[in-house]
Amino acid sequence: MNRFKDSEHLLRVTGVFLAGIVLFLCLRAWFVPKSFGQYGHYRADSITEIAALPIRHAGHEVCESCHADVLEVKHTGKHANVNCEACHGPLAKHAEDPSIKPVLPDTAVLCARCHEANSAKPKWFPQVVTAEHSQGLPCNTCHQPHKPGLKDTDAKPADSKTADSKTAEAKK
Repeated sequence: MNRFKDSEHLLRVTGVFLAGIVLFLCLRAWFVPKSFGQYGHYRADSITEIAALPIRHAGHEVCESCHADVLEVKHTGKHANVNCEACHGPLAKHAEDPSIKPVLPDTAVLCARCHEANSAKPKWFPQVVTAEHSQGLPCNTCHQPHKPGLKDTDAKPADSKTADSKTAEAKK
């Protein structure tokens, strides 16, 4: 008794399946680097490739050796444990050649990276809704970045007017 009387369709499906496996193995051999899996699920050659990249960060010690005045202010503020390049970006070129002046960061964007209000952040961490808080002004209009807090307790954004000045203008 022949159980598989019409087995041709099974042979075709098996052939397509085996061709798919062979194609997969060929593509895998072509696209997956040879060093992949040498140290587990990791591409071992990446260590050498990363080590060959140029150094971009100088480290906060280098910054502090030249900018002692900023260091004094920073160590008395809330950002005492934040490294310089976390805000100012990689500065190895500036450290090698001080005549290369780094671009000062846009505080309206930079400060929001850490301080924009987000329910996932701890309640104790200082957070603001920048759209409502600063009226579009850069943070360093009112705050000193190295020692946050208000620059002057009476500081107000440049474009805002007090109630007294509005009243005085209305009388004119």
